[in-house]
Amino acid sequence: MQKESIFRKILRYILLILIIIVFLGPFLWMVFTSFKPLAETLRLPPTLFPETWVPQNYADAWQSGPFLHYTKNSIIVTFSVVILQLLTIIPAAYAFAKMDFTGRKVLFSSILVTMMIPAQLIFLPVYLMFSKVNLINTYWSLILPWASSAFGIFLLRQRFMQVPDEIIEAAILDNTPTWKIIYKIMLPQARGTVVTIALFTFISEWNDYFWPLVMTSNDDVRTLPLGVSMLKSTLDGIQWNTVMAGNVILILPIVIIYLIAQKEIIKAMTYSGIK
Repeated sequence: MQKESIFRKILRYILLILIIIVFLGPFLWMVFTSFKPLAETLRLPPTLFPETWVPQNYADAWQSGPFLHYTKNSIIVTFSVVILQLLTIIPAAYAFAKMDFTGRKVLFSSILVTMMIPAQLIFLPVYLMFSKVNLINTYWSLILPWASSAFGIFLLRQRFMQVPDEIIEAAILDNTPTWKIIYKIMLPQARGTVVTIALFTFISEWNDYFWPLVMTSNDDVRTLPLGVSMLKSTLDGIQWNTVMAGNVILILPIVIIYLIAQKEIIKAMTYSGIK
């Protein structure tokens, strides 16, 4: 029995190591490649660690185009979407979780159906609608379509449903306004879920390539993913070390924000007792 237990532990550690390699391998390859000279990126067989470290690749990537401008646009678009989504999904989730009104189930089901509709399916009518009101090549065309989130409403509603109804009823008997119930009672209970939704939204918008590509035709409001993709065309050939440096710049804010918010995310993902 003891030998079998040791064997299971060894097998578990081997599986964990394999999972880590699968998930972290591409990331580590990107980071190390971003520090290599061009000749090393083309070497066969390839090597993981650079023989010569070249931090200049990051400066070359940053200076290859208006990266500061792209970064500013990404910050404006991403944080605007995050704020708008929180302003819309929090009251919507509360209404679906704790309020009784006609058509609640039908309306909630309709919202869930939208989760199955990909952006590639609706971009053309949205593009035509925005073009008629001259919003193409503006921040609004990148922000308004994502001002709410069906997934966010669903996830937060599930968390709100865990709050006992007696607490809400007691607050209503004390003539507490609805906004105060949400702010003082519901949100402290669902802080981890709200942080998780905000992080998912941040990652989705920060990394979004398709929508800015469709809704923009010049650099005025283009975001950082488009700027990174242009490294291939703005440089003389494909210099993979510089391209990888641009990708590291792109994902660095996501890594930093995740490390800051990881405790709240774990709490949100491990709660139980969903009604």
